[in-house]
Amino acid sequence: MISVGNKAATKIYGLLLAPGGVNTIIAALSQAANVSLPAIPDKHFFLENVSSELAEKAGTARYTAVYIYCEKITNLLTEKFRTFSGHVQLAMEVRFSQDRLERMDQRLQLYVDALSQALTKSRGDWGLGLYYSGGYEATFSAVKHGGRNFIKVAKVVFRVDASVD
Repeated sequence: MISVGNKAATKIYGLLLAPGGVNTIIAALSQAANVSLPAIPDKHFFLENVSSELAEKAGTARYTAVYIYCEKITNLLTEKFRTFSGHVQLAMEVRFSQDRLERMDQRLQLYVDALSQALTKSRGDWGLGLYYSGGYEATFSAVKHGGRNFIKVAKVVFRVDASVD
């Protein structure tokens, strides 16, 4: 039942882009931190798992961007008469690039904070047999050369419980 991963990724994609979603949160966080933090255009949200190096070589890299994808599907068969009952591990990668090193960490952390707040707002039943309880883990990479000169990536991983006939 691989499509459960696609359903979950598409659902969080829609929740992030909905009115009052992640860009509304970014605006509020930007103002509170007194930092210029532009909204992420809708066309910079992707339902793909593509490395930043490959995206740059292919010429499709855009910054700031969010890549949403399914990392892992586990069918635990906790409900014996369901086709799928287990969980789906999703990831959201925020890729941030700028021409200077100054304040990269602060800005990327604000973007991650916006994503985590959007996740918190979406706790509960997502429909389609999907349920998000609210936990997540964020990891941050080191700054590398790439993008507009420097690139930094953060990854937010979370689990969605699923029960599908």
